Amino acid sequence: MARAFIGDMAYSLGATRYELAESAAAGRLCSSPDDLLAAGFARHHVCPPGDGSYDLARGATDRLPLNDGVDAIVYNTCLPQNGSIGDLAAWEATGDVKHLMEFPAGHLQTDLGLDTAVVFGLTQQGCTGMLGALRLADALLASEPEWERVLCVSADRFPPGARYEQSYNVISDGAAACLVTARPAPGTRGLRLVATHQITNGGLHTASDDESVGTFFSYVPLLVRQTLARAGLTTADIDWVVPQNTNRHAWRIVAGLLGIDHERVWQRTLPDVAHAISADNIINLSSLLESAELRPGQRILLAMAGHGLNWQATVVEVTA
Repeated sequence: MARAFIGDMAYSLGATRYELAESAAAGRLCSSPDDLLAAGFARHHVCPPGDGSYDLARGATDRLPLNDGVDAIVYNTCLPQNGSIGDLAAWEATGDVKHLMEFPAGHLQTDLGLDTAVVFGLTQQGCTGMLGALRLADALLASEPEWERVLCVSADRFPPGARYEQSYNVISDGAAACLVTARPAPGTRGLRLVATHQITNGGLHTASDDESVGTFFSYVPLLVRQTLARAGLTTADIDWVVPQNTNRHAWRIVAGLLGIDHERVWQRTLPDVAHAISADNIINLSSLLESAELRPGQRILLAMAGHGLNWQATVVEVTA
């Protein structure tokens, strides 16, 4: 059965870039800069005061060709507070909850002039939310035969004063956006969605950093095997793995557990971008596309782990 295609992609990062030593001195990190540097991180991006997650979303979507409109918008946030751009002071002054329901997806629809698009919001899939958005877009296009294009957006920024390290990974404020289409978009490399899969274990929602790291090495191999089984594939059929920007040693271990050559794991934005919450897959996939390494017929595995705890994966095939 034909599946949808990932088309144009874009992303944006917090406007202020910090070296690890700077953020360590400012109290944004827990681990030492040397340890994080050994893990593959070099710097990260933080929104300055006044810039919110919606600004990041606009920074990504403004780079996409949207003149032809879209049929739906799937807007994902990892942190629940980024699911509203309302005025907290107005809520506190009035007690009127409408001030807590200023949904960014609706603002995006209006600001981009996408007047006929319907909107869907995702907020409870952790860092896996962009892959969840791709899955929902694929399902929407399959169930709505008249629809042609779905805009997927993921945007998050940590609140002021937050610690920018989670489970020994350096975090960046960031957003990503892409178009999912019923047919390959003219002038872009075709990436056909082959299979998607998700595992959720809500019982682990209170897991510590060390416990989260431990689950990574058991659940990610399980996720990959189950995803490939859904597609009728094995690891030998995968040409590239495009994961999130986690500690570089983590995917070296997982690749060994799965029998995948670590050279096939594309994580080259890790030093400069760090872990941009739900945006990593799109950022790394964009980097792979720009590298001219891809060939028609190659298959790419996108994988992500997130709090909740959730694990999601998507297989795409290069068609042109």
